[in-house]
Amino acid sequence: MKVAIYGRGLDKSHTEHLFILLQELFQFNIKAIIHTDLLTFLQDQIFSNNIHPEVFNTHTELDDSIECLISLGGDGTLLDTVTLVRNKNIPVMGINMGRLGFLASIGREDLTHAVESLVNHSYVVDERVLINISANAPLFTDAPFGLNELVLHKRDVSPMIKIHTYLNGEFLNTYWADGLIVSTPTGSTGYSMSCGGPIVFPDSQSFVITPIAPHSLNVRPLIIPDNNIISFEIESRSDEYICTLDARHELVNQKVQVSIKKESFGIQLIRLNENSFLQTLRTKLTWGFDKRNYQ
Repeated sequence: MKVAIYGRGLDKSHTEHLFILLQELFQFNIKAIIHTDLLTFLQDQIFSNNIHPEVFNTHTELDDSIECLISLGGDGTLLDTVTLVRNKNIPVMGINMGRLGFLASIGREDLTHAVESLVNHSYVVDERVLINISANAPLFTDAPFGLNELVLHKRDVSPMIKIHTYLNGEFLNTYWADGLIVSTPTGSTGYSMSCGGPIVFPDSQSFVITPIAPHSLNVRPLIIPDNNIISFEIESRSDEYICTLDARHELVNQKVQVSIKKESFGIQLIRLNENSFLQTLRTKLTWGFDKRNYQ
């Protein structure tokens, strides 16, 4: 078995957990290929213990010999892996080194259990939808797809923008707002939720359109089927607005027309059998928890 390991933004307090992971993989004769940045972070620990993993730097160095990509960090790190695995059908296992972790739902205390699950194939693979972006100008050309959401947002120095929105070419609404979020079901627990959008189950085959600080009380988030093509035209007093695709962003001229649709391929997320979506919601959002019961 061969796995790839990716991580970013880690600190020294994570070194012990990372080394435990490598030891567990080595114990089960699992060959590890480590991202360049992560290897630099760990090289003293690795080489002093006679561990010599392979190294990769870009998505072109991952092929179908990789059985799994392990993401070490939070949800932002896991979002990065989407641009690494692309359409290669490499499942991603997220090990949460951060705090919330809706996507990276496996705790660092479960590293041993996670590796054993890989060896025994005793895990569940969830298929997640990706969102694809296109425009009449170059935009996210290297990887025009994302797992969580597309966000159209005014620049910090600009007043609100007008976002003319269409479904399959038919006018939907003009949003007077700071911005607009279109999220996948996976992204419904991210930025969209923090702006008042609904939580949507991962297999619901839908998109969520959520305005950011709309200048109208009767504008509410909207759930639509994911077979729609959503297109936008922007009006702004500023020449540019911000377009964000997951953790990546670009400044876009307001004359550029953007459209999004469901990507032709998806991504596979690995979870342990006991980590269901409902359990993740209850745990991360502390549903059912009342501190009065613990006083």
